[in-house]
Amino acid sequence: MDKLRFTQSKSILRTLAKNSFKAIDEGLYDESIKNNERNYYAHKTISLKNQILSAKNIPLITEIKYASPSKGVIVDSEKFKVEKIASMMQYAGASGISVLSQPYLFHGSVSNVRRARRSTTLPILMKDIIVSDVQIKAAKASGADCILFIKSIFDKDLAEKDLETLLEYACKIGLEIILETHDMEEFDYAVKLHQGKPNQVHIIGINNRNLDTLEVSLNTTIDILSNTSKSGNLIISESGINQYSDIRRLVEAGADAFLIGSSLMTDPGSMEERIKELSKME
Repeated sequence: MDKLRFTQSKSILRTLAKNSFKAIDEGLYDESIKNNERNYYAHKTISLKNQILSAKNIPLITEIKYASPSKGVIVDSEKFKVEKIASMMQYAGASGISVLSQPYLFHGSVSNVRRARRSTTLPILMKDIIVSDVQIKAAKASGADCILFIKSIFDKDLAEKDLETLLEYACKIGLEIILETHDMEEFDYAVKLHQGKPNQVHIIGINNRNLDTLEVSLNTTIDILSNTSKSGNLIISESGINQYSDIRRLVEAGADAFLIGSSLMTDPGSMEERIKELSKME
């Protein structure tokens, strides 16, 4: 069983990348195909970007996440099934659904992405520590519409190919991309990359979680957007969003949409009500 809850360490990102390669080597991204489950490779991409831009309420990407490195096990996946959660999220007004597919430390799977696809017509983000085109192929085959690349992974040379090569491949097979950043330097790079390759970077994410310490601060998004121009990019703020006042602060700073996971999954019974509360327009 994978050990949860990291202590502060500079090797967290490296550990996450190694876990992805371990899952690849063990064939965990191919299990659905081996089990003769439906292949969604011909699935027509549902645009997360367009869904956010057309949202009548505050756009939320709500996340199905059963465990995390910082919190350990969040909720029992046997008691709260993916299908039920995905349907509930759509009914409550989410703009998109993020599904963790990383098995180690997050208790996710590609099968969960596929199960969510069967249960919702919303765009699905397959959330993982992407280091290989094997995972990108799995995202497409499982019915995901979007994947996320973490800029730091490529800066530290933890992936098998460079960022632009994997970006090009993902877009070629019809997936939208969120490029996740954590500081001003990464954000500036993402903006410039979008200017040069507008069809390959669809959304820029700002993760409020420090991936070296796992500490969270909404000021990460606020400081970045206060000190540089979005240059017309769509910005998702990720992590640490627990209440409506958090969203108001981030909207004022310039964030366009919000990825929310742990604060919803800790109490699935109130999830529908919480999504409605957090997405309301004043």
